[in-house]
Amino acid sequence: MSGPAVADATPIESKADLVAYVASGEKPVERWRIGTEHEKFAFRVADNRPLPYADGPGIKDVLEKLTRFGWQPIREGENIIALLGKNSESVTLEPGGQVELSGAPLATIHETCDEVSEHLRQCRQVGKELGVAFLGMGFHPKWRLADMHWMPKGRYKIMREYMPKRGDLGLDMMLRTCTVQVNLDFSSEADMAKKFRASLALQPVATALFANSPFLEGKPNGYLSYRSHIWTDTDPDRCGMPGFVFEDGFGYERYVDWMLDVPMYFVYRDGKYIDASGQSFRAFLDGKLPALPREKPRFSDWADHLTTAFPEVRLKKFLEMRGADGGPWRRLCALPALWTGLLYDQPTLDAAWDLVKDWTVEEMVALRTEVPRLALGARIRNHSVLDFAREVVTLARQGLKNRAKLDIWGRDESYFLTTLEEIVDSGCTLAETKLAAYHGRWQGNIDRVFEEGAY
Repeated sequence: MSGPAVADATPIESKADLVAYVASGEKPVERWRIGTEHEKFAFRVADNRPLPYADGPGIKDVLEKLTRFGWQPIREGENIIALLGKNSESVTLEPGGQVELSGAPLATIHETCDEVSEHLRQCRQVGKELGVAFLGMGFHPKWRLADMHWMPKGRYKIMREYMPKRGDLGLDMMLRTCTVQVNLDFSSEADMAKKFRASLALQPVATALFANSPFLEGKPNGYLSYRSHIWTDTDPDRCGMPGFVFEDGFGYERYVDWMLDVPMYFVYRDGKYIDASGQSFRAFLDGKLPALPREKPRFSDWADHLTTAFPEVRLKKFLEMRGADGGPWRRLCALPALWTGLLYDQPTLDAAWDLVKDWTVEEMVALRTEVPRLALGARIRNHSVLDFAREVVTLARQGLKNRAKLDIWGRDESYFLTTLEEIVDSGCTLAETKLAAYHGRWQGNIDRVFEEGAY
């Protein structure tokens, strides 16, 4: 989840302005960038308990200590709630104290992986001083909802009250999930539409490859990606696989129309969040928002609103791939490598679309529902997801080789896919590896996941 948009008080006059805002993300190929985001659970090493905000060691201490590396603190009232870097990268807080790195837009996977590695090095250094460590998994493996701590951010208070009205698992999504995602560019409306369609159809394959959330409150939960299952019962107004993406004529305006009908959460004014939960941005556009009568929206309001929809692929001024569980260090580089390889090389994008272009929306929705439980074992049209995963990883490798972005040792970006190639070769996800350890050498002791899984 994002914080408030950079303030832009320019008033919005019409829907055409909203469409133009999204379209302004278009970039020529040479300016395409890669933005990687990942979340992780912070915990006390002494007892593996989640961190509160302020009662030390707490999340506040982690953020304050990270400022020594040049991060600039961002505050909401008296509370430090985020850090801003020199290249627009940021460290932000998810509702339950999950620490997120929202990376800078960078030219290569080499650069984005260096960024991730430096951030984790900083986290380990300050964590060691505080008796704190960080865990990458899709869903919290041990603690109950009541054991998690709410962060002091105004938007989270509004969402906390609204979520249970729309689904049974929304608070779990807020407090107990972590993801890794990548943000990628497009050159035109047609390019956006093709990338959106291919990546949305293939998102369950990525979910399966990155499945890493098989535990709930210390025991197996019956899923391999419980984080992915959580999203199926969070809020039907703003989650899932939006089928209209595959309709003829899909483009910026169609997505804007959908977003206008996604109920609002809030409006940010003068450093405060105003509760507009359940209200309509269409009404806001007409100056009829109950929360702010007779006031018209600003571009910062639209930017904020775009962050409050949670489909498997999200459109802002770029496309966000949202289907993967958080995970170990190497997975944080493998996810951007997978999607960059598939979407940033035209022949590979064409081949990826050919894999899925005749799937029906109903088949894709059924697959997305089945994958959280079965991961690579899920099936579509008499083929397993593992079959498609092999093809997808092979395509991504070729796409990265075609990009030919070399590091100082002469390696192209395809070596970041090694961890995924190990999965498709073995047919075994990280979730299944952890389940085997739980039933075997861990002897049912879930605390072993913190010992072995910390960054």
